[in-house]
Amino acid sequence: MLFTKKSTKAVGDYAESLAEDFLKAHKVKILEKNFSCRSGEIDLIVKDKDTLVFVEVRYRKSTNFGQPFETVTKTKQNKIIRSAQTYLQKHPKAANKACRFDVISIQQGEIDWIKNAFDTDS
Repeated sequence: MLFTKKSTKAVGDYAESLAEDFLKAHKVKILEKNFSCRSGEIDLIVKDKDTLVFVEVRYRKSTNFGQPFETVTKTKQNKIIRSAQTYLQKHPKAANKACRFDVISIQQGEIDWIKNAFDTDS
């Protein structure tokens, strides 16, 4: 797909769709897409075996300005962590599960799944 004349939202939606298909192919169950709260948004919330995973999807057309995963700054990580805390408060049954934060990095047709990309202590 060429993204030259697509809106940022259309590109983001397409990248999230690719990530979702990729995760499903890896036997991961999609629980929620685009969870939104005051703190921010989480692209995908999934279950990987017995672990609840909060996934940030990043796309870059080229690597001229770095890798997609490099755009998940400390500020963005903190927003995702706060959003995950809100999710867990709204879903108390999920609060007892092991959790992790992953990044799906997409560029030039390649998808990289970075498990444990960051944690609440980083």
